Amino acid sequence: MRNLLSSLLLGATLLLGWSASQASAASIVADVSLSSQTMTVSRSGRVLYTWKVSTAGAKKVTPTGSWSAKHLSKNHRSSRYNNAPMPYAIFYNGHYAVHGTDQISRLGRPASKGCIRLHPKNAAVLFDMVKKEGLRNTRITVRR
Repeated sequence: MRNLLSSLLLGATLLLGWSASQASAASIVADVSLSSQTMTVSRSGRVLYTWKVSTAGAKKVTPTGSWSAKHLSKNHRSSRYNNAPMPYAIFYNGHYAVHGTDQISRLGRPASKGCIRLHPKNAAVLFDMVKKEGLRNTRITVRR
Protein backbone atom coordinates (compact mmCIF):
# COMPACT_ATOMS: atom_id res chain seq x y z
CA MET A 1 0.00 0.00 0.00
CA ARG A 2 2.82 2.39 0.92
CA ASN A 3 4.59 1.70 -2.40
CA LEU A 4 1.36 2.33 -4.28
CA LEU A 5 0.89 5.68 -2.54
CA SER A 6 4.51 6.64 -3.22
CA SER A 7 4.11 5.74 -6.88
CA LEU A 8 0.91 7.76 -7.16
CA LEU A 9 2.55 10.76 -5.49
CA LEU A 10 5.58 10.54 -7.77
CA GLY A 11 3.34 10.22 -10.84
CA ALA A 12 1.27 13.23 -9.79
CA THR A 13 4.34 15.34 -9.10
CA LEU A 14 5.86 14.50 -12.49
CA LEU A 15 2.55 15.18 -14.24
CA LEU A 16 2.28 18.59 -12.54
CA GLY A 17 5.93 19.44 -13.16
CA TRP A 18 7.02 19.36 -9.52
CA SER A 19 10.01 17.51 -8.17
CA ALA A 20 9.40 14.81 -5.56
CA SER A 21 11.34 16.85 -3.00
CA GLN A 22 9.11 19.89 -3.53
CA ALA A 23 5.99 17.81 -3.04
CA SER A 24 7.15 16.17 0.20
CA ALA A 25 9.33 18.86 1.79
CA ALA A 26 8.06 21.44 4.24
CA SER A 27 8.89 25.01 3.35
CA ILE A 28 9.82 25.82 6.97
CA VAL A 29 11.98 23.48 9.00
CA ALA A 30 12.85 24.16 12.64
CA ASP A 31 15.63 21.69 13.43
CA VAL A 32 16.46 21.36 17.14
CA SER A 33 19.71 19.84 18.41
CA LEU A 34 19.45 18.60 21.99
CA SER A 35 23.23 18.28 22.28
CA SER A 36 23.97 21.87 21.25
CA GLN A 37 20.70 23.37 22.58
CA THR A 38 20.16 25.22 19.32
CA MET A 39 17.44 25.55 16.70
CA THR A 40 18.25 26.11 13.05
CA VAL A 41 15.38 27.56 11.05
CA SER A 42 15.32 27.10 7.27
CA ARG A 43 12.88 28.19 4.60
CA SER A 44 12.90 26.26 1.31
CA GLY A 45 16.25 24.70 2.25
CA ARG A 46 17.97 28.03 3.03
CA VAL A 47 19.16 28.57 6.62
CA LEU A 48 17.75 31.81 7.99
CA TYR A 49 18.40 31.63 11.73
CA THR A 50 20.26 29.72 14.41
CA TRP A 51 18.99 30.39 17.92
CA LYS A 52 19.68 29.14 21.45
CA VAL A 53 16.92 27.02 22.97
CA SER A 54 16.20 25.26 26.22
CA THR A 55 14.82 21.76 26.10
CA ALA A 56 13.98 19.28 28.87
CA GLY A 57 15.88 19.58 32.11
CA ALA A 58 16.70 16.80 34.56
CA LYS A 59 14.15 13.97 34.80
CA LYS A 60 12.08 15.44 31.92
CA VAL A 61 11.99 14.55 28.22
CA THR A 62 11.87 16.43 24.94
CA PRO A 63 10.95 13.69 22.46
CA THR A 64 13.09 13.21 19.39
CA GLY A 65 11.53 12.85 15.96
CA SER A 66 9.93 14.89 13.22
CA TRP A 67 6.43 16.40 13.20
CA SER A 68 4.35 18.87 11.26
CA ALA A 69 3.11 21.84 13.24
CA LYS A 70 -0.39 21.15 14.59
CA HIS A 71 -1.70 24.28 16.31
CA LEU A 72 -0.75 27.92 16.96
CA SER A 73 -1.56 29.85 20.14
CA LYS A 74 -0.15 33.38 20.33
CA ASN A 75 -0.84 34.07 24.03
CA HIS A 76 -0.91 30.53 25.41
CA ARG A 77 -0.68 29.76 29.11
CA SER A 78 0.17 26.31 30.45
CA SER A 79 -2.64 24.26 31.91
CA ARG A 80 -0.03 21.84 33.30
CA TYR A 81 2.45 24.19 34.96
CA ASN A 82 0.76 26.89 37.05
CA ASN A 83 -0.56 28.96 34.16
CA ALA A 84 3.03 29.67 33.01
CA PRO A 85 3.23 31.94 29.96
CA MET A 86 4.02 30.21 26.66
CA PRO A 87 3.91 33.08 24.16
CA TYR A 88 3.94 32.32 20.44
CA ALA A 89 3.34 28.61 21.02
CA ILE A 90 3.60 26.25 18.07
CA PHE A 91 2.29 22.84 19.16
CA TYR A 92 3.73 19.89 17.27
CA ASN A 93 3.33 16.71 19.36
CA GLY A 94 0.49 16.51 21.86
CA HIS A 95 1.25 19.00 24.62
CA TYR A 96 4.80 19.67 23.35
CA ALA A 97 5.40 23.06 21.76
CA VAL A 98 8.01 25.52 20.62
CA HIS A 99 7.35 28.76 22.52
CA GLY A 100 8.84 31.90 23.99
CA THR A 101 10.08 32.06 27.57
CA ASP A 102 10.71 34.70 30.20
CA GLN A 103 13.68 32.63 31.44
CA ILE A 104 16.05 34.03 28.83
CA SER A 105 19.16 33.51 30.98
CA ARG A 106 18.57 29.74 30.84
CA LEU A 107 18.59 29.52 27.02
CA GLY A 108 21.42 27.40 25.68
CA ARG A 109 21.05 24.68 28.31
CA PRO A 110 18.40 22.15 29.33
CA ALA A 111 15.82 23.79 31.60
CA SER A 112 12.26 23.15 30.41
CA LYS A 113 9.62 20.61 31.37
CA GLY A 114 9.89 19.18 27.84
CA CYS A 115 8.89 21.97 25.48
CA ILE A 116 11.36 23.85 23.32
CA ARG A 117 11.88 27.34 24.71
CA LEU A 118 13.05 30.31 22.64
CA HIS A 119 13.77 33.97 23.28
CA PRO A 120 10.35 35.67 22.90
CA LYS A 121 11.56 37.78 19.96
CA ASN A 122 12.74 34.65 18.13
CA ALA A 123 9.53 32.81 19.02
CA ALA A 124 7.54 35.69 17.49
CA VAL A 125 9.57 35.52 14.27
CA LEU A 126 9.06 31.75 13.96
CA PHE A 127 5.35 32.03 14.87
CA ASP A 128 4.79 34.62 12.13
CA MET A 129 6.66 32.48 9.59
CA VAL A 130 4.51 29.45 10.44
CA LYS A 131 1.32 31.50 10.36
CA LYS A 132 2.23 32.80 6.90
CA GLU A 133 3.46 29.49 5.40
CA GLY A 134 0.89 27.25 7.11
CA LEU A 135 0.97 24.44 9.64
CA ARG A 136 1.19 21.73 6.97
CA ASN A 137 4.21 23.46 5.44
CA THR A 138 6.11 23.51 8.74
CA ARG A 139 8.29 20.72 10.15
CA ILE A 140 9.69 20.55 13.67
CA THR A 141 12.56 18.10 14.04
CA VAL A 142 14.30 17.22 17.29
CA ARG A 143 17.50 15.18 17.33
CA ARG A 144 20.12 14.23 19.85
